[in-house]
Amino acid sequence: MASAPRDRSRDQEENARRKAAMAALSAAPAEDLRALWREAGICVEARTLRGPETGLVTLRGRMGGGGAPFNFGEATVTRATVRLATGEIGHAYALGRDREKATLSATIDALWQRADMRATVEERIILPLAARAAQAEAQQRAETAATRVDFFTMVRGED
Repeated sequence: MASAPRDRSRDQEENARRKAAMAALSAAPAEDLRALWREAGICVEARTLRGPETGLVTLRGRMGGGGAPFNFGEATVTRATVRLATGEIGHAYALGRDREKATLSATIDALWQRADMRATVEERIILPLAARAAQAEAQQRAETAATRVDFFTMVRGED
């Protein structure tokens, strides 16, 4: 007997939440990620399936945001894939050469997929990382706003 089809909207919501979690992990400074991992006190065994390995990815852009795509450079990226003893597989990509960060991010991704660990991972790792990123962005915006110059044009009257 076939299992009941899963609710598409629930799957889409879950994928969006996982995407946001992975974005927070990849954007986080390695020191913050390691500190939160230690503070969370989560003990889990993860077996490496791929990597961590470092390579290059091509960066693409578009003129004016809508023109034809072009290659404008490369970036160093480290990726890792791990499997937990319970079967979940986590993936991670991180800019740079930090192999430990990529492996740790993949482990956290795999833990996030476990229903019994998701709330803990989000509460203790993902949400604090997202809050720190928002705070850093707000600080940068404030610093940028302090240097803002408002230009205006005065129209001279006809003599």
